[in-house]
Amino acid sequence: MADAKTKAAKSAFDVSIDGGITLFDTAEVYGSWLLNGAVNSETLLGSFIKERKQKDPEVEVAVATKFAALPWRLGRQSVVKALKYSLSRLGLSSVELYQLHWPGIWGNEGYIDGLGDAVEQGLVKAVGVSNYDESKLRNAYKKLKERGVPLAANQVNYSLIYRQPEENGVKAACDELGVTLIAYSPMAQGVLTGKYTPENPPSGPRGKIYTPEFLTKLQPLLKRIKEIGQSYSKTNTQVILNWLLAQENVLPIPGAKNSQQAEEFAGALGWRLTSEEINELRSLAQDIIPLGFAQTIGK
Repeated sequence: MADAKTKAAKSAFDVSIDGGITLFDTAEVYGSWLLNGAVNSETLLGSFIKERKQKDPEVEVAVATKFAALPWRLGRQSVVKALKYSLSRLGLSSVELYQLHWPGIWGNEGYIDGLGDAVEQGLVKAVGVSNYDESKLRNAYKKLKERGVPLAANQVNYSLIYRQPEENGVKAACDELGVTLIAYSPMAQGVLTGKYTPENPPSGPRGKIYTPEFLTKLQPLLKRIKEIGQSYSKTNTQVILNWLLAQENVLPIPGAKNSQQAEEFAGALGWRLTSEEINELRSLAQDIIPLGFAQTIGK
């Protein structure tokens, strides 16, 4: 099973690159012992890059990875040390983007200093944060700016039905400061693709959020997404990713588990919804709020 999943992931990687998608987001905790994983995501991605470069030495692959702000990690040196371990797993001398995965319980000042040190040591080209609220985002931006280091990105949960970044000042602050908003869970854990229905809700923890009652409320929005998609010969997934791209200064990062998904994601590029369609979808989604998503991480 693990080999089949690895093969499918490798295929997704290659198809993404063939489709012009060359930024891959990972983290030191993905697939690690911390999350009961068998194979570290960075190690896997590193092997994919190495194999691809052997076939195509000119290929450009940009890697974004993340520092886990664990309570026992203190000081700026912990960031640089963790990044060096990540680079070792990836088999790279530097990465495109290094992000603080979440705000620490303490030690955030030191972590920000560590990001600046990583840039100065040539270990990373750009630095960012993830799950930062507006005030933490502004503080990080200011502290890095004092060293002449731009804050490149803030990675947060953002989708058509989870627009908290628009409501809590994060999106506006990103736009104002020139910080790219990287949107994770852009398809709301698959719910916006239409694969779940009131009769067929998701199982496990997702089922507590996306209940039959919620999925019933979602149907008019999903119906309209499908209709709009049909007019462009696009899928629901491609429509909702395009909606996020249309918000400007937003980079959605869907997770592809196989080549078919990677190909579908690439189809979100190269076209654009009209302003009317963008506004109509926002209006239909206005009162739809998933249960359990009332709070923003990092506040």
